[in-house]
Amino acid sequence: MAVAADPGTVTLTPEARGNLQLEMKPLEPTAYWKVIDIPGVVVDRPGVSDRGVTAPISGTITKVHAFPGTTVAPDSPLFTIRLVSDPVHKSQLELFKAMKEIEISTRQLRRLEQLAQSGALAQTRIFEIENQLDRMQATVEAYRQDLVARGLSQKSIDDAAAGQFVTEIVVKAPAEVAAHRSAGEPNADAVQGTLPFAFEVHSLDVELGQHVEAGMVLMHLADHRRLLVEGRGFKDDMPLVQEAARRGLGVELDVDEADRAGWPEFRQRIPIDHISNTVDPITRTFAFFLPLENQWQTYQQAGDTRVLWRFRPGSRLRLRVAVDRLENVFVVPRAAVVRDGPRAYVFRQTKQYAFRTEAIQFARDEVRVLHEDRLHVVLAHDGSLVAGTRVAWNAAAAIERIRRASRGETGPTAMHVHADGTVHEAGRHEAEAAAGK
Repeated sequence: MAVAADPGTVTLTPEARGNLQLEMKPLEPTAYWKVIDIPGVVVDRPGVSDRGVTAPISGTITKVHAFPGTTVAPDSPLFTIRLVSDPVHKSQLELFKAMKEIEISTRQLRRLEQLAQSGALAQTRIFEIENQLDRMQATVEAYRQDLVARGLSQKSIDDAAAGQFVTEIVVKAPAEVAAHRSAGEPNADAVQGTLPFAFEVHSLDVELGQHVEAGMVLMHLADHRRLLVEGRGFKDDMPLVQEAARRGLGVELDVDEADRAGWPEFRQRIPIDHISNTVDPITRTFAFFLPLENQWQTYQQAGDTRVLWRFRPGSRLRLRVAVDRLENVFVVPRAAVVRDGPRAYVFRQTKQYAFRTEAIQFARDEVRVLHEDRLHVVLAHDGSLVAGTRVAWNAAAAIERIRRASRGETGPTAMHVHADGTVHEAGRHEAEAAAGK
């Protein structure tokens, strides 16, 4: 129920406020950055977000340990490859032979040292064997380095030196830890917990039993912990974006998320990382990029861990680039202001009636609008409003319609009022109906 106390006020009962889902907040002077809206899209960070896993040697795929959609921890097995590379087999054989020759020469050296001490053998013979051992040790190190370069682990190389030749090699995921957050980035542990990060298998590029060559891409892993936001501006936007980058002004992300409550807060303003040095000749737009620290959740499916990313490459959002700063102003949502032609109003709470079941009276105050965008309206702090005054934070258009209805006011016969409080000319049929034709 709504009651009009006088032409400039309207009284709303608790039921009416509940139907309007009315919010009331006090006005506080603040500083506000005027912004321009620029479209943006989430993109991969080159060299970081996605990475290919390559075959270290030539061979045949005998086992695939991970498949698209699953997750793999750092340093976990991905493929088992059976070696068919002659150079690898030859290096292992030569390494084993060199190790055996070192053992034989070492035993011979110990026997001859006893003879040299008794004077039955010239000391030069001892020097020759020691030089031979040095050369064989250098050969061993050379074969070890060759096997390391071909992808064998240190344990596999030690086994080959002992005569246990490697016939299969396991290709593992990169051994990395979770990416560190940027300075000032809120902690996302409330969602991610203490679970260690795992790569997500993006694509599998080989088949079981397929022969692969060294350097061939076997699989692509997705690491979307760190992404980029690419903004696209026109020529007129370039000076504003460049000035924001030069002054270190943050760009606000306007993310349209239905399930934002399920994620922790993230830093809304992000500094510009870099601006592209080229202009697209077709669209005549330039690109600039923002670093984006992603957040993730995990769940279990058939015993495997799956990853849910908050931001994904291809997701579109709006970028609000700061261009000018307004000091000592009031900032309210757009829904808190109603217009009547060139005039703008807010509804200020004046009193509360306890005997009317906590009914609240609102007065309509005219305000001066300094700036408005898609989300906010900036009001002048010029004395028309006092700091700390409680105003209706939303539903101002609906309150204005209630005020007019309670006073018996109607619009022109050839006009109609929209739900947002704006008035437009009616169509021909509506105008004729209003005129009684």
